[in-house]
Amino acid sequence: MQPLQLSILGFCLVALCQSCQDTASSSTTTKDWWETAQFYQIYPRSFMDSDGDGIGDLNGITSKLEYLRDLGVTAAWLSPIFKSPMVDFGYDISDFYDIQPEYGTLEDFRNLIKKANELGLKIILDFVPNHSSDENDWFKKSVKREKGYEDYYVWHDGKVNASTGEREPPSNWLQAFRGSAWEWVEERQQYYLHQFAVQQADLNYRNPDVVAQMKRVLRYWLDEGVAGFRCDAVPVLFEVEPDENGQYADEAVSGLTDDVDARNYLKSELIENRPETIDMAYQWRTVMDDYQRIHGGDTRVLLIETYAPPAYTMQFYGNRSVEGAHIPFNFNLITVPASSGVSAGSIKTAVDNWLLNMPAGRTANWVIGNHDQRRAASRYGIKNTDAMNMLVMVLPGASVTYQGEELGMTDGWISWEDTQDPAACNSNQNTYEQFTRDPSRTPFHWTSGTNAGFSTALKTWLPLATNYQELNVELELTESNSHLKIYKALVEMRKGSKTLQNGSTKYGVLNEDVFVVKRHLSGSPSIIYVANLGSSSISVDLREFDKTLTSPLTLELGSQSSTKAVGASFDTKNLELLEGESLIFTSN
Repeated sequence: MQPLQLSILGFCLVALCQSCQDTASSSTTTKDWWETAQFYQIYPRSFMDSDGDGIGDLNGITSKLEYLRDLGVTAAWLSPIFKSPMVDFGYDISDFYDIQPEYGTLEDFRNLIKKANELGLKIILDFVPNHSSDENDWFKKSVKREKGYEDYYVWHDGKVNASTGEREPPSNWLQAFRGSAWEWVEERQQYYLHQFAVQQADLNYRNPDVVAQMKRVLRYWLDEGVAGFRCDAVPVLFEVEPDENGQYADEAVSGLTDDVDARNYLKSELIENRPETIDMAYQWRTVMDDYQRIHGGDTRVLLIETYAPPAYTMQFYGNRSVEGAHIPFNFNLITVPASSGVSAGSIKTAVDNWLLNMPAGRTANWVIGNHDQRRAASRYGIKNTDAMNMLVMVLPGASVTYQGEELGMTDGWISWEDTQDPAACNSNQNTYEQFTRDPSRTPFHWTSGTNAGFSTALKTWLPLATNYQELNVELELTESNSHLKIYKALVEMRKGSKTLQNGSTKYGVLNEDVFVVKRHLSGSPSIIYVANLGSSSISVDLREFDKTLTSPLTLELGSQSSTKAVGASFDTKNLELLEGESLIFTSN
């Protein structure tokens, strides 16, 4: 076990304060651009519409790059922009080498890259390696068993029911969007595997030609100037191999639900988190590093999406002999509060679960939302909007912001008639809200005007959230203490603070409801974050968290709900916190 973990495990319990300590770093440490980056996820369909069709597009993104620069964003990650029938809104790709026409053209993309480079912004693309659309030429050729494409996808004859004589799927595996993960193709007389929608056929990564093809996809877009990739749904890349009789084993029942069509009705030990997947991520990292070695320039970064146990997730970083992903996404701040409730204790558990398990010398990252989750302000509570944005900026490593989190955007309500998400459409009018991801995908709020300034269309692809006149860029830029102003101040503080870039980290819980973080670096001011996540006002003694903290503390930034004056001094012994109040102090 590394020194970092030994230090963290040496925690103390004082009254109701539980604290943990991370390792210290030198103020002379030079970090690569991505190690302290502010990543910003753009959902292109909902960011900015430039041509009045109600759908966001590349030229719309290009027109708003100055906004990202002014936010202090390091790199913008674009959800899929490739040619697609849009069954899963870009995650079903029919051509990995071209742009979806409703988003623009390859020339539009090149203009976006050019403008981003001029503004000092990096662009990262969403790489969707697990599957393609069933309208992809590769799939059409595979159906016909054309030479070189016979085994491009996961095909199987299926089973014959001994009692009925009917042909059945090869196994009981279930897809993410409800129902069987197998689909019969009459022309080929076989089933194909699809871990997502029927139209999203799983590629066969046991075929070297597929592996080589997908590496060509990476190099193609690197040649177009992207700074790296966020890799989608990586844990499902491989499934267990058939047995000696050529048959796939069934998954066991999980006991988590009685809904026989839901994916979690079964365990997923055979179709997720396979060891071969880790090696494939290592191969992609080699593509990134080789490209930089040959072409020069900044590091091309590899980000991995994985909702997996820590023991598996941490392997994506690499090992002593091979480099892996620069950043396996850390969703703990999403998943732990979702299962345990939003509290200082659940936040501490989420932080523990990453920092206690992260290998030595690797970079942490912190995520509070994305296009697959309900919006952060709706999940954590509107009162905690600033607290969560502050947290991901104060903790060590990289931060990830999903568009609208800087404004405090909340979920929009989407009727059954307006529902677009296949995860919801595959259910019914009575249950769709359990499955839909549409509420977090509603158009971005630019102004208080028509369609929130997103589009001039009569109708947008999804209805807007009804509160866009109260939460939008135009309005929040004029307010003295808006979520947006606080967010921009956070990024500025983070970029200018050697302590936040290189300092040691101590964190813990005070009086059950208050989460505290201290960043410390010799020769630089310490940064102290304090957030009351409880349901009432409270008074805390910060010395119970850290006896070395001395009064006075200087307030650098407060949440929108705070009435405390920035620049004022406060005693560590008796700090009064309102419900939902979060503060950032400095101490010498």
